[in-house]
Amino acid sequence: MAVTRSKILSLEELAAVIAEHKTNSRRVVQCHGIFDLIHPGHIRHFEQAKQEGDVLVVTLTPDRYVNKGPGRPVFNELLRSETIAALACVDHVAVNDWPTAVETIHLLKPDVYVKGEEYETAETDLTGMIFEEERAILEEGGRLHFTHDLTFSSSHLLNAHFDVFTPEASAFLNTFRQRYSADDVIDLLNSFQALKVLVVGDVIVDEYVFCRAYGMASKSTSIAAQLQYEEHHAGGAMAVANHLAGFCAEVDLVTCLGALDSREDWIRAHLKPNVAATFHLRPDAPTTVKRRYVSDFPFTKMFEVAQFTDEALPEDVEAAVERDLAARAEAADVVVVVDFGHGFLGPEAIETIAGAARFLALNTQTNAINLGYNPVTRYPRADYVCIDAEEAHLAYGDRKAPIEVVVAALAPRLGAPVFAITRGRHGSIVRARDGETASVPIFSREVVDTIGAGDSFLALTAPCAKLGCPPELIGFVGNAVGALAVRVVGNKESVEPIPLYKFISTLLK
Repeated sequence: MAVTRSKILSLEELAAVIAEHKTNSRRVVQCHGIFDLIHPGHIRHFEQAKQEGDVLVVTLTPDRYVNKGPGRPVFNELLRSETIAALACVDHVAVNDWPTAVETIHLLKPDVYVKGEEYETAETDLTGMIFEEERAILEEGGRLHFTHDLTFSSSHLLNAHFDVFTPEASAFLNTFRQRYSADDVIDLLNSFQALKVLVVGDVIVDEYVFCRAYGMASKSTSIAAQLQYEEHHAGGAMAVANHLAGFCAEVDLVTCLGALDSREDWIRAHLKPNVAATFHLRPDAPTTVKRRYVSDFPFTKMFEVAQFTDEALPEDVEAAVERDLAARAEAADVVVVVDFGHGFLGPEAIETIAGAARFLALNTQTNAINLGYNPVTRYPRADYVCIDAEEAHLAYGDRKAPIEVVVAALAPRLGAPVFAITRGRHGSIVRARDGETASVPIFSREVVDTIGAGDSFLALTAPCAKLGCPPELIGFVGNAVGALAVRVVGNKESVEPIPLYKFISTLLK
């Protein structure tokens, strides 16, 4: 073990050792990857790489940058380092400091950079980084080499032989893989680029105030806490627009801000460049801000303070909103409405959207402020409805009814050909017009924060519904997106194509 651990160096130490090897005219070969489960393919890859020089160094993607979805890496960077260092053909191991190998190549300056044959066809590399890595090694005077031998998939082996997923998820994925490949799903998501999407709804500025909670105050029944730091996230309709903007070339946003505290500059700065926003300004209120006080470790919400109004819009503002919606809804391929019940969308605006939208994807949200007063049945029609189980039961009027009964009753009431219910740890249910229903389990048990997960599910499944995807495919995409979304605090990060594509590829191997 001492010999094995002596091979593991920091990047700075490794750079110095490589410089010394080069002084002694020894050719240095570098391999780089995640190597989450070492298998015969990896060993033969390393052995072939060693034949290209005198010294073989292996650098590893650190845990924090492994974008293969929840539960990965299965083995942390220390265990991965020790496993690789135990191989006789490997001389040195280091954990990378960056998400890619480009900076590492420039730091280490190897003579040969070696990848497996699956990267030889650069177009199949989801990240596109093989182009950048080749450029880096050439700039350092080295060369790129590909090994050719037995290939295995760590993801496939882990999925097949380790309890990475729940039994329900494993059973679903085993069946789903027989109908769809990762390329099928990724091609579907890439096709979203051609859609013109309009997002309508309330902008919310989500503020997280992280505190160190000490317990009950000594002289009152209140919690004593020390302020640590704050984060501000783009929530509500902003979050939905940003999710979509990673996959659709053209996204419009129509929303309302409050003149008393508009936050307009901050909001514009936190929308993606391809989101074209139209802000209607109401003079009688502030922009909605939800400030959540949370314990920083463990992550636990303590309480929430909201700055908002749920009063109807002034008549002149409401008239301007209706004119804007009528014109923009007709021009959009998909209209995504995310209604938080904060007064922006009144009966007239709802009628305008329902009448003008060619394809209407609808989400009405229930929260502590509007409980029972913002049901999806406020809308006369929708082509796709996406709500959570509590919202569905409220709209149906029976909290104990089986969810299948609730969906079967609500879908025809709204004339919705596709109806999706998100169910937290129970996954999701998606129903088509013909009654075909798919129950899709969750793909991760790692949950940091559930806030924003429903927004991401809605954003990426609305185009699926527009394109006529079957229920199981819609549920698969939604749950894959949701599994990534619950790993971050609120809407701190949008769901982006490359991490999602990697996760989908991992799920379907």
